Amino acid sequence: MFGAEWCGDCRQAKAWLRDNEVPFEDVDVEHDAGARDRAIELAKGRTNIPVVVLPDGSVLIEPTDAELADALLPNTI
Repeated sequence: MFGAEWCGDCRQAKAWLRDNEVPFEDVDVEHDAGARDRAIELAKGRTNIPVVVLPDGSVLIEPTDAELADALLPNTI
């Protein structure tokens, strides 16, 4: 997950991932120019965060909890 400490949406996504025991790597775009460039590339030029790269390589930009659940917990109701 590409994000920043100051980003409320990033904190929300990280909390959801932790609460649902989904392993993830937290990549700080504010302190790493390469990570920032990669996040923008993955988001097709957008600068919105968080950018969540899923195990299948697809990307979610500023996902809601429901979008994360749909993508990462597909067998739950």
